[in-house]
Amino acid sequence: MDKGNIVFLELAIIIMSAKFLGMVVRKFRVPQVVGEILAGLLIGPSVLGLVRSGDFLSTMAEIGVVLLMFSAGLETDLKDLAKSGIAATLIACFGVAVPMAGGTALYMLYYGIGFHDPGFLNAVMIGCIMTATSVGITVESLKEMGYLSGRIGTTILSAAIIDDVLGIIVLTFVLGLKDDSITPAQTIWHTLLFFTWVFLFGFVVYKIFKWYDAKHPHTRRIPIAGLALCLLMAYCAERFFGIADITGAFAAGIILCNVRDSKYIARKMDINSYMLFGPVFFASIGIKTDIKLSEIVPLLGFSVCFVIVAMAAKVIGCGLISRCMRFRRSEALKIGCGMMTRGEVALIVAQKGLGVGLLDAKYFTSVILLILCSSIATPIILKYLYTKWPEAPADAGQPEAAGEAAVTGATAEAQTAGSGQG
Repeated sequence: MDKGNIVFLELAIIIMSAKFLGMVVRKFRVPQVVGEILAGLLIGPSVLGLVRSGDFLSTMAEIGVVLLMFSAGLETDLKDLAKSGIAATLIACFGVAVPMAGGTALYMLYYGIGFHDPGFLNAVMIGCIMTATSVGITVESLKEMGYLSGRIGTTILSAAIIDDVLGIIVLTFVLGLKDDSITPAQTIWHTLLFFTWVFLFGFVVYKIFKWYDAKHPHTRRIPIAGLALCLLMAYCAERFFGIADITGAFAAGIILCNVRDSKYIARKMDINSYMLFGPVFFASIGIKTDIKLSEIVPLLGFSVCFVIVAMAAKVIGCGLISRCMRFRRSEALKIGCGMMTRGEVALIVAQKGLGVGLLDAKYFTSVILLILCSSIATPIILKYLYTKWPEAPADAGQPEAAGEAAVTGATAEAQTAGSGQG
């Protein structure tokens, strides 16, 4: 059998196993990406050994992560971001800073590493992974309870958007520090140059896309041109500024997020990602993770600490600053717990750390455990908090009536009826 046929066989195995296990875990209200990673572990060298990592698979996975970050940028609402105000911005800042410090301190204390030791940047990378927030589970939970459009739900969503932007900036800086030939000052300078270029180049590109979209609305040329822009900016970011390619892809999405057909572009990108590149990327994480029993036992203690610190750091960081912003104690607790879920962004950050040698593949076990635990725990905790301290929905005319509707777990129709009584 020639090499080409083996590649096709491996892709078939990856896609089928990733999608199957993805559907299985969704039955248990766990993010589909967890199933796709588990599929990679199952078919990879850790268990069955059906697929092994190679240059082709690595390239496919890299395209997958670039498309994921492009889609994340496209789905960012700059208008909501502008309206979010100082509260959401501060919550996001502390939601990044506290987990970053907590993760770095955990690694340093656990392995006895000092600030000037060679492993310090590895500790910083662990902290960087903890900064990511994925509120998909939180959004679904709040939607089911009828609180998504409330004050807390809006604050969480806005803070999560800013959190993602800050997380990418932090990742860009940390990856820049890996190059010994570049000083921290040069890293900051390159980062500033990159974002200046994005602003100037992006403004021109946005005007061109806006003009063409008005002249030829909803045509397939728009997403094709958007994909080309994504790949071009990913290349330029890494080639000319020393910035991670995913940062360029994310910036490309931000540039196009306010184009009229941005949702149309996002849908076309999702097809590519869902069908091929997404499963390959997430499965490749499992395939690259060659877990040995001799490594699992020593890593178990660190993994447990990693999960506890990562979840607690979001609650503490976001919760305390929310309290300082005059949110009630119960509201601050809801915001902190709503921000503690992790998902694909944490995996993307970990994958970039692995690519530059700042993270060992064995730590993906800890990241996957964090995603699993936070995804299961967050809906349960939020339901308990909202049952104990119900929030009046934003569209309720009478707080008392809305409160009664929330306590009884009423649907949207019941909440509307409560408003009418008011």
